[in-house]
Amino acid sequence: MVSTEHFSKVSGYLDTARQEGLRIVQGGDTEQGAYVQPTIIDGVTPESALFQEEIFGPVLCVTTFNTEAEAVALANDTQYGLAASVYTGKLNRAIRVSRAIRAGTVTVNCFGEGDATTPFGGYKQSGFGGRDKSVFALDQYTELKTLWIDLPEDDA
Repeated sequence: MVSTEHFSKVSGYLDTARQEGLRIVQGGDTEQGAYVQPTIIDGVTPESALFQEEIFGPVLCVTTFNTEAEAVALANDTQYGLAASVYTGKLNRAIRVSRAIRAGTVTVNCFGEGDATTPFGGYKQSGFGGRDKSVFALDQYTELKTLWIDLPEDDA
């Protein structure tokens, strides 16, 4: 972690997971200085702080859903909307769900930070209120979305 304060915040989320009786599938060790192992936590509920807050650390929280509509509702049930990821083999679903999720960047089947030509910023309480990078950094009065899709060669 970049600072002791940041380390304390992220390790506090791991403590919360343990207090809530959640299953730490991988990682979770914080015993070497200000280092937090990449961690996967299973069984996180929408009521948990781990689900509702931006952790900004190497922590992946897993929850389940039964339908596409439920997945979108869960993704949008937070005051934040910096980034989201969608994993699916169906292009139409990828586009439909990406449009429905209230996040500034949505990746599909990959992770992408973009480059200097793509806007970066969040919806709702995420980000700095604007879009850093790109010509869109000047346009502070719209909500933009970046969509990254990794298509298999035979789907082109």
